[in-house]
Amino acid sequence: MGPHPAVAAIRLAVRRVLHDVLTDHTTDPAGTDEPLVLVACSGGADSMALASALAFETRKLPVRAGGITVDHGLQNGSDTRATEVVGRMTALGLTPVEAITVTVGREGGPEAAARDARYAALDAAAERHGAAAILLGHTRDDQAETVLLGLARGSGIRSLSGMAAVSGAAGRYRRPFLQLDRHTVRKACIAQELAVWDDPHNSDPAYTRSRLRHEGLPALEKALGKGVVEALARTAQLSRDDADALDTWAADAETAVRDEAGALECAKLFGLPPAVRRRVLRRAVIAEGAPAGSLFARHIEEVDRLITGWRGQGAINLPGRVEARRQGGRLVIRQG
Repeated sequence: MGPHPAVAAIRLAVRRVLHDVLTDHTTDPAGTDEPLVLVACSGGADSMALASALAFETRKLPVRAGGITVDHGLQNGSDTRATEVVGRMTALGLTPVEAITVTVGREGGPEAAARDARYAALDAAAERHGAAAILLGHTRDDQAETVLLGLARGSGIRSLSGMAAVSGAAGRYRRPFLQLDRHTVRKACIAQELAVWDDPHNSDPAYTRSRLRHEGLPALEKALGKGVVEALARTAQLSRDDADALDTWAADAETAVRDEAGALECAKLFGLPPAVRRRVLRRAVIAEGAPAGSLFARHIEEVDRLITGWRGQGAINLPGRVEARRQGGRLVIRQG
């Protein structure tokens, strides 16, 4: 008798990603040893199912499997819980296994600050252990929530594209479960009798994503019928394809709108399609030091008005102490 259908589904998803990692590794001239793949595990159902599938699949493949849990220190007993998660990953046969304690700042709000601290810790762990990839347990439901959050921010088509299946430096982060719903992943944990931890932050209405998960999405499904999550995930993929094409166009166009000294020429920028022009402006602002995560559509719209609605307005202040001003027919972007 084969595994439970939910267990089979998560294992297949992980197996496909591991084959991709192996393919990438064998094309690397230095890739002589078995690659190490780490799972980022909070102890919740999604990441425990991922850890279990990783441990199972790597028994049959030339891949080493380890795990990282990040203690954000935001709840009483979080250190104890991190120790428990390390124990559970070790019991699955993962090695190396590590708990990392981080300090969460305040920039961008509690959710964004925790995310930034977590990814910084995971990046450091990958470098320290020489990991080829880190697996993340985001599901199709998480993708739908991300699309809705991007829509609410009015951040454009890139935000609507949600999370990529492969992201980070050199494709470090892999998300095997983006085509699987949360219910399937939880059923896999039940079928394997995996102990899981339900983070109270996930049901705390103080957090935007929590409100969306427990109030927003159910309300949409009640109004529009079932299938909202699947439709939003499909929208993410279509949006990502469009955004990738526009980003490529913008990268090619950027050279053509600069003068011999490398300055952006307003007249040439004006001639670009708006979607391409705004991408050129965003790339230029980030290149001068504006943090990408703090740069929203409204910022780029203000800079764009220096091109399309010039009325002699002064400099535009942007995140990262970057400013943009129009001067002598050129767009000057620099740290103020």
